[in-house]
Parts: sequence; C-alpha cells; structure tokens
Amino acid sequence: MPGGKIDVYLDFASLFSYVCFTDLEANKQKLAANGVTIEYHPVFLGGINVASGNKPPWTLAAKAAYLSFDSARALRRVGLSNVQSPDDLMSAAMTVQPLRAIHYVKAHYPEPVFLAAFHALLVKFWTPPNRKIADADVLREVLGEMTETVGGGGRLFSPAEVDKIMDGRAAFKDSVKKETDEALAKGAFGAPWIWATNAKGESEPFFGSDRFNHVYAFLDIPFQDITVLTPNKL
Repeated sequence: MPGGKIDVYLDFASLFSYVCFTDLEANKQKLAANGVTIEYHPVFLGGINVASGNKPPWTLAAKAAYLSFDSARALRRVGLSNVQSPDDLMSAAMTVQPLRAIHYVKAHYPEPVFLAAFHALLVKFWTPPNRKIADADVLREVLGEMTETVGGGGRLFSPAEVDKIMDGRAAFKDSVKKETDEALAKGAFGAPWIWATNAKGESEPFFGSDRFNHVYAFLDIPFQDITVLTPNKL
C-alpha cells in the first residue's frame, strides 16, 4: 500500500498557508486511506525570510500586482471567501506570541483541539474584522472565544485553560525556534513549506499551496491531475 507523511511548515501570517491548511484538511480522510499522515509545524515566517534572504512578496511591486489576481484564484479553489489582508500586515505578521501559544496547545491537547485552535487563529487573522492576534490581550480574547467544531459547539478552552496557555506560552519560545530552524535546514525560504516523505523513506521539498499534484505523484498515491477535456457537444 502507498503511504508516507506530509510535514507542513506554516505561519498564521501567510495567506497561502491558510489555503494549504484548508486544502489538506479537506483531503485528510482520503490521504489517510492511502496511508498518508499529516503533521503541521507552526513556524515564524519572518525568521525564515530573514535567515534565507527572502522578502515578503508585496515588497516587490510586480509581485504585489500579480498576487492581487493569484490570491483570489487560490482562495476560490479551496472555497474560502470573506478574506482580506489586515490593514498593517507587517505589524500583524509578528506572530511569535500566537505561535508560542499554539505550540503549547499542540503539546498539551489532543490533535483535534490543536487543529481547531490553529484554524480559528487563521480565521481571526484573515477574516474581517481582522484580529491582531500578535497582541497578547487580543490573543487572550480570541482563545477565550474559540468554540469546538464538533460536539455541540461549546468553548474550546475554559477561562482557566486560557490562563494556562497564556502563562505557559513563554516556555515554548525554543519550540518555535526549533521548528523554524528545522524548516530552514530543509531548505525553506517561505511558507507553506512542505516536506513529503514517501513509503520508501525518500523525502523532497515542495513550496506553496498549489503543488499538491507534484506531492501526490511523489507519494505515489492516486489522484486526478490537471487534464484537458474534449468539449461537450451541444
């Protein structure tokens, strides 16, 4: 049976990380049926950019103009709507505090809770009214507002749990750095950075949210690639 693992390095401040997360979560059960597991690694994109010498795409006028088209196409493909960039993206992108908090959640809670919290932070970052989750007070509020995606829609974290996450996040400073350094060691220059390992134990990197046809071909799992069809006759 084919199989393997997809390690994904992503940051809340990366719109294409949001697209990537949405795509993978929609296909998780089918991937699992093919023996493929997914692990999400929250990393600091700002640190990756600095260490790799990369720059945010909107700092280059030609890339910024192109992204006005490409971002909308990517969002439509995975069914995301009502998405807009924060007013001050550079400031909002200083996501060290929410990254430490989500590392705490990943270490102390079951995977469904981690995934629900990660998704909620992406939504709050990119959906109006955009919440500046980089601010500790806003982060505390957002954690307290999170609801379960299954099982009745109750609060994901109690007030006491929110306090523990906020108090405990500082201990995960090294965890965020370790994951970020791990992505860099695997060649990362942006996010989402995908490190796929196939059933033979071979690994390759993939960059971006639109490379899954190449990822799945590398993993040797069945998928429908881009195919030109004969037009329907009237």
